Amino acid sequence: MFEPHGPKRLSGIITGDETWFPFFIIPLKRLNRMWVDGQGDRPVVLRPGFQSQKRMFAIFFNYSGPIVFDILPQDTAMTATHYVPNVLSQVKSAINKQRLKVSTSRTLFLHDNAGPYKARATTQSLRELGIQVLPHPAYSPDLAPCDFWLFAILKDRLAGRRFDRIQDLAKAVNSELRTIPEEDYQGVLRKWQIRLKRCMHRESSRVF
Repeated sequence: MFEPHGPKRLSGIITGDETWFPFFIIPLKRLNRMWVDGQGDRPVVLRPGFQSQKRMFAIFFNYSGPIVFDILPQDTAMTATHYVPNVLSQVKSAINKQRLKVSTSRTLFLHDNAGPYKARATTQSLRELGIQVLPHPAYSPDLAPCDFWLFAILKDRLAGRRFDRIQDLAKAVNSELRTIPEEDYQGVLRKWQIRLKRCMHRESSRVF
């Protein structure tokens, strides 16, 4: 599909997901590594508690960069009721702005198989927009660009910073999101294509 003379282009893909951002992101374990002698004490590494304050963010991007930045209400996860009017409405606006570059008929939508994405309201809304949804294997975060790339970068950059208000957290997340170069967004979609090819190759070489 995405070969040089294929019918589709990576520039037509819109992909994204949602994730929790704590108001304090504990640095990764690798950042806490240090040498200690036989008499020294091991460093104390904090772990997030299950009651840690956090908010869910939905972020979607295309070949040029982020197009959806949505903050869910406090203590709520993603549902189709929120997804359609808040996330897909921003997707529709982005498509309308770039019609001269990529027609709606060439737009490809990539999200995982979570409940809100498979709900009737979601699938109906995508059909009305005329967007083709790319198939995504279940339980495959290694084939979801947000999971294997974007969210890790954002949380790594925010690690060690504490936020007291959702406005400050949202501003920081959005700021880091906007500093990622356009070529990085293009590069991760090419990496996604390479990952697909590797999965296809492994499947075709399996012995049954």
